[in-house]
Amino acid sequence: MSRRDRAAAVRADLGRRRPRPPAPGERRLSLVIPAYREAERIAGTVARVRAELGPLVGEGELEVVVVDDGSGDATADEARRAGADQVVVQPENRGKGAAVRAGMLVARGRARAFTDADLAYAPAQVARLLAAVEDGWDVVVGNRHHADTTTVVQASRLREVGHRVVNGFTRAVLLGRHTDTQCGLKAFRSDVADLLFAHARVDGFAFDVELFMLAERYGLSLAEVPVEVENSDLSTVKVARDSLRLLVDLARIRADVAAGAYDLRPGELDRLAPGAASGSG
Repeated sequence: MSRRDRAAAVRADLGRRRPRPPAPGERRLSLVIPAYREAERIAGTVARVRAELGPLVGEGELEVVVVDDGSGDATADEARRAGADQVVVQPENRGKGAAVRAGMLVARGRARAFTDADLAYAPAQVARLLAAVEDGWDVVVGNRHHADTTTVVQASRLREVGHRVVNGFTRAVLLGRHTDTQCGLKAFRSDVADLLFAHARVDGFAFDVELFMLAERYGLSLAEVPVEVENSDLSTVKVARDSLRLLVDLARIRADVAAGAYDLRPGELDRLAPGAASGSG
């Protein structure tokens, strides 16, 4: 099959919801917040998430999971004091991908989402992704280039250029037409999260691209939703540095695909049945 034909098949798969059994989990939603040296604002982040998202999810149905990515400051203590349900402490700084992975694999919600500690996306927006997951989509991602997206605080020109460069690079490993792989707002069914993050390997900036690749590879459905962006000058993303790291990680992903590192073991997709692919293509 040519790359063009494979791309068409992947795009068709991504856009087709599958009938799934109810997702397992103890709560309706878990929100994972990776945090690195966020001692000064993590308490405010947790409080805002509780205030804005909690009522939309339902009493007792929201789990807040903060992952301290080897901060070496009081981030974890402040998160506990603020009432996070779980605080995971990485022994060393490994990157956002490693932090999100750690949080997703301990989360207990039937749906699991992640967002950044700077809350560039208002917490109430997670309810839109939750609704799409509960409507039958395996993976739901925010898209800053969606026709219905609005921007409250405009990103710098440098960051806008960086986003375009990143999206161009991702074509080396992705077949779908994804215009925004790096949006920091994504959600998953719990069993889909377990599958994806058990096989994810990238610790750094390209982990989002890896998730798209795995969704394509495993024949999962994926929906994109508009977001309202409040770009923050406090973001720890450095465009030039992270673009270079992305290139390195994309090369690694291509090598790992060729080596069979992402192939599934027999029966791994059974819990998601019916309608999943083999995962070895």
